[in-house]
Amino acid sequence: MAARGGGGGRGGPARVSNLDGDAPESTDFANYFCTYAYLYHQKDMLEDHKRTGAYYNACMQNREQFAGKVVLDVGTGSGILAIFAARAGARKVYAVEATDMAKSAKRLVAAQGLEGSIEVIQGVIESVELPEKVDIIISEWMGYFLLRESMLDSVLVARDRFLKPGGALYPSHARMVLAPIRSNQCRQRQGDFQNSMEGWAEFLGEMKRYYNVDLDCLSDDYRKEQLDYFSHTAAWTDIHPSQVVGTAAVFKTYDLHTLTLEELKAPLNASFNIRVLEDGPVDAYCGWFDTQFKGSAENPTTNEVVLSTAPDPTGATHWGQQSFFLHPPVDCAEGDVLAVEIDVVRRKDNQRLMDVKIQHRVEGKGKARTSCFHIE
Repeated sequence: MAARGGGGGRGGPARVSNLDGDAPESTDFANYFCTYAYLYHQKDMLEDHKRTGAYYNACMQNREQFAGKVVLDVGTGSGILAIFAARAGARKVYAVEATDMAKSAKRLVAAQGLEGSIEVIQGVIESVELPEKVDIIISEWMGYFLLRESMLDSVLVARDRFLKPGGALYPSHARMVLAPIRSNQCRQRQGDFQNSMEGWAEFLGEMKRYYNVDLDCLSDDYRKEQLDYFSHTAAWTDIHPSQVVGTAAVFKTYDLHTLTLEELKAPLNASFNIRVLEDGPVDAYCGWFDTQFKGSAENPTTNEVVLSTAPDPTGATHWGQQSFFLHPPVDCAEGDVLAVEIDVVRRKDNQRLMDVKIQHRVEGKGKARTSCFHIE
């Protein structure tokens, strides 16, 4: 069950928005595990060659770190990372998978002739038992904006339960980044909102004309619902580097060897400055992440590998970037400084989803503005 977001613009589980967190448990939470049990979903991740290639290189370019070692693959999905670890020389790989994809992983492992070194275990990492401690934990746990899905929780549980002292995590470190961008999607989303409201008005007229039922009492609720989606929900985007109009700020770093579960679950708050590099509007903030495969202090990698989801002229990874559109855009001049404060918290109704609040102001120019978003 390699972690990734299922929503955004990619056609995943149903979107259930609720900024206040008082709605029923969302469909996305209910579908979280079953979504990964389908091969089409695994294929979508496997054919992301920036993702799959980074894990392949992290194993194959560090064979001496894997040689003769015991490895745990948390959320093995199709089993691909376990296969990489075994081929890099691991003596034993425990591949843990919560969904029925474990059955496919067993068949794939057998087809590669690796049954002797890879043991696929169906279950959740919080309750499975292993007969020994492990030297390396490998996992593809990252979701949209790094933290969506909260699968890193399970990796930290696995670390605390099974990793030997001095053992290594692959990846070992992660960084979250935010930058200002220019995007026509900002105006497009506003246009889509207006079209939606015009469609509602036509619908009201039809209901009154055909059935003599006045639904106008629901108009405020409908407007809030649509405004929430078009203005307060982050969007999956494939941003070209030319759209970035300011410095990119690394606002959070994680060392997976020392990060505690309590720290991870706590609200994330960061303040930083971004320098604008071009005259014109800032239409949105664009967020992405990268992960580094450095090994541990006791067992560092020979060749460090970085998996980046930054804007790339060759196209995005399957994570894309998360764009937080500003309504209205902020007029800026080259050299202006945006003072930004970001808060990221887990949704109350679904701990695997995130709410993001971005407060910003142009230094010396006007009052601070606050925008709130969902990561669905």
